[in-house]
Amino acid sequence: MRRIHVGNALSAFGLGFTVPYLYVYVAQVRGLGAMTAGLVLAVFAVAALIVLPFAGRAIVRRGPRPVLIAALVTAALGALSLGLAGDATAVLCAAAALGAGQAVMQPALATMIVDCSTADTRSRAFAMQFFLQNLALGIGGLIGGHLVDTTRVSSFTLLFSIEAAVFLLLVVVMSTVRMPHSPRMEGAPASSAKGGWKQLLGNRAMVQLCVLGFVLFFACYGQFESGLSAYGVEAAGISTSALGTALAANTAMIVVAQFAVLRFVERRRRSRVIAAVGLIWAVAWVTAGYAGLGHGSQEMATAAFVSTYALFGLGEAMLSPTVAPLVADLAPEGMAGQYNSAFALVKQLALAVGPAVGGPMGASLHAPYIVTFLLFSLGITVLGVRLGRQLTAAQDRPWLTRNRVVARGGAPSEPVAAEA
Repeated sequence: MRRIHVGNALSAFGLGFTVPYLYVYVAQVRGLGAMTAGLVLAVFAVAALIVLPFAGRAIVRRGPRPVLIAALVTAALGALSLGLAGDATAVLCAAAALGAGQAVMQPALATMIVDCSTADTRSRAFAMQFFLQNLALGIGGLIGGHLVDTTRVSSFTLLFSIEAAVFLLLVVVMSTVRMPHSPRMEGAPASSAKGGWKQLLGNRAMVQLCVLGFVLFFACYGQFESGLSAYGVEAAGISTSALGTALAANTAMIVVAQFAVLRFVERRRRSRVIAAVGLIWAVAWVTAGYAGLGHGSQEMATAAFVSTYALFGLGEAMLSPTVAPLVADLAPEGMAGQYNSAFALVKQLALAVGPAVGGPMGASLHAPYIVTFLLFSLGITVLGVRLGRQLTAAQDRPWLTRNRVVARGGAPSEPVAAEA
């Protein structure tokens, strides 16, 4: 598990190391223009959407470790090629390889965590993963920012070469991991990997969780660097330095609060924790509304805007030990890779649609933007409560099974309330 956490941190470090500087590199340093730079960012999302449906089946059939190693080699080749590419075609092909590799890393690493954890330790394992990812993203972005020089192509070639080396180092680390066989979960229905997507879509609880996941990522992560930042600059008059402070406040909240929050959520119903996050994010959107529409002083607007990002971070810290373990507990034996890939696909869809919808609204339709995403946050609360009716007692309240193995698989025939 320690090696897997090192892998999560290194993969996040590689992402934070280069992605913030892709636009500048392609548009200005390589002189390929804003259109090509925008296409590169789009290719990242498209590549992920293409490979993720196949990644789940590969993880089920081959196991997560071989798939992860293949993804790491692909990403390393993509990163190295991106640093050397001099024309639009080469840049787009390299970005596709890097984007595809990074997309597959997520469900593969998540499945390895599932296989190396128990119902008792899984929430803490995913909380640690989220903590290390955010810490490594911030460190990667900080170091990368000090290495690049827009007047020298060689500085970016070095940047992408280091990223490729990090991925290859991770190949070596992951090659030493010996995966245990995931134990059969008591009460799980007999199943095989052949069910695939049809079996997943027949799991009502998983389908509801995917819908909920789309709304979660659309209303939060999909707005961070698009709609919400545009709203802050245009409506609230937030400076770029204050925007950076807000993003730092989000990361700081996650890093500082993650394990304190974990103690709180470990003995709470997962569906109720998700519902509570919707209410917290609703407060965040109201705070953002005050920042841009409250007609207070600039200092108060800036404080409110920074608080908005901090509140989002609090919700994220509550979700990390809740949603990912729930995906694992909904999966029948041997299907964790398929379920993790499906949820990663939903996340990528939300991250692709979120900026496209939120960006223009945040920049020009200030009040409708706040109202729309306030309603989405309240919708998270409603969906969280409804999801609880589809979960077994063990899936919704895993601490009840501390001395036995959690039941995994299909949705219950009766609601939790009846079982209780």
